[in-house]
Amino acid sequence: MITPMILAAVLSMQSTPQAAQGGPADVGLLPGAELSPDCGGLNNLAGRAWCVTAPLGQVGALADAYIADLATKNWLAAGGDENRVVLIKRREGGGCEGMQMVAFYDTSKVAVAELPAYLGFATIPGDVCGQAAAAEKPASDASTQ
Repeated sequence: MITPMILAAVLSMQSTPQAAQGGPADVGLLPGAELSPDCGGLNNLAGRAWCVTAPLGQVGALADAYIADLATKNWLAAGGDENRVVLIKRREGGGCEGMQMVAFYDTSKVAVAELPAYLGFATIPGDVCGQAAAAEKPASDASTQ
């Protein structure tokens, strides 16, 4: 069962045309999911993420299905935590695209298997591989001097 999910990373999701028009690249509606344009009215995600809903008792398996489906499209799960997965995909010209998937539900309600739960998808702006390399570079430069 998913624990309450209110992460700073969720609030950092950027509003993108994809969020409003059908999800980040390569994300579609999988069996067992229903589109939730308002993201359940939770976590201020409407218009900032592309969301689907499923019963809480099934959303973990649905998240796994999305990760497996995205893997067939060259997305790699690169990190995250219990309720968030950061995915990356190498760009042909170098660098990486980034996306995160978050799982959440209305924590003001009793967590039962039938309670609506949500998966939200949003792109991470910029080159996520380039950002990681830039963050590591000063440390390596300092060790060579």
